[in-house]
Amino acid sequence: MRATAQRLPSPPPVQPSTADRAVARRVVDLGQGRTLAYAEAGEGPAIVLIHGTLMALEDSWLALVPTLAQHYRVIAVDRPGHGMSARRRLVDASPWRQAEIIRDAMAAIGVDRPLLIGHSFGGTVALCHALRFPEQTTGILALAPLCFPEMRLEQVLFGPRFTPGLGEVLGPLLAGSADPALLPLLWRAIFLPQAMPSSVAERFPFALASGSERMIAEGEDAVSVWTALTRAAAAYGTCKVPVHILGGTADLVVNNALHGALAAQAIPRAHFDWVPGAGHMLHHFHQDTVLASVRDLIERDHVGQTGRTGAAPKLGTR
Repeated sequence: MRATAQRLPSPPPVQPSTADRAVARRVVDLGQGRTLAYAEAGEGPAIVLIHGTLMALEDSWLALVPTLAQHYRVIAVDRPGHGMSARRRLVDASPWRQAEIIRDAMAAIGVDRPLLIGHSFGGTVALCHALRFPEQTTGILALAPLCFPEMRLEQVLFGPRFTPGLGEVLGPLLAGSADPALLPLLWRAIFLPQAMPSSVAERFPFALASGSERMIAEGEDAVSVWTALTRAAAAYGTCKVPVHILGGTADLVVNNALHGALAAQAIPRAHFDWVPGAGHMLHHFHQDTVLASVRDLIERDHVGQTGRTGAAPKLGTR
């Protein structure tokens, strides 16, 4: 039985934007055309924030940094190929490769054993990081992550841009025609049933989450996720780090019962919690829940490390 529809407050208009709205970044050059852009604030154990589809680091920065940076060193990254981070065409799209690039960049700036918070596709990248680099991961907080392969809208909308040659034609063509109308609709839709916060509408640099090259990267991400998630699903039972997965009961983008909740049953040290009434962008509305989870994950890692070594662990040092 459907609930009675409620009229939502009118969302603020998505304003055209340029990089002028961007958070100041630093860039790690990893060679071979790969860079990772990041911004950081706060001091203490390190937390790495990884954004999802059609976003840049400002998504997690606006939502979580004001809360988390009071207690931790918070490093928000542009995923490889997105925002101001560069990656190699057809080589670096897989969430496994993105996890490796993020790991290499964090090592380059002296971050050891961070706790990773990933949202949506960023949650997939975070889980791959835990599976690939367990000794270099304090814990994972995955927010509405993709955990298993399935047919998705992103594959239909952006997948054709993955194709070599065709993508280089479609990318510029659609960036100047369909995307200016399509992307604002998608940016609004991912927040439903909540409205996009005015802070996002007014301060997020939408220009850094659009454009020909970034949409080609979205196409590569959408195509790569099938194989990547098949590999991840087969490895969940081997995960050695604590994992907490949060999913909104009103999420219209990811079916959390078939992704996060099911993955938590397969991952030995994982647990899943529903966030009542929350949509896909729950980190913009439930910061206290995120903070409580971070504290719990660090404590769980501390207990696990102390039990194995008899000494307190080293968490995300500079």
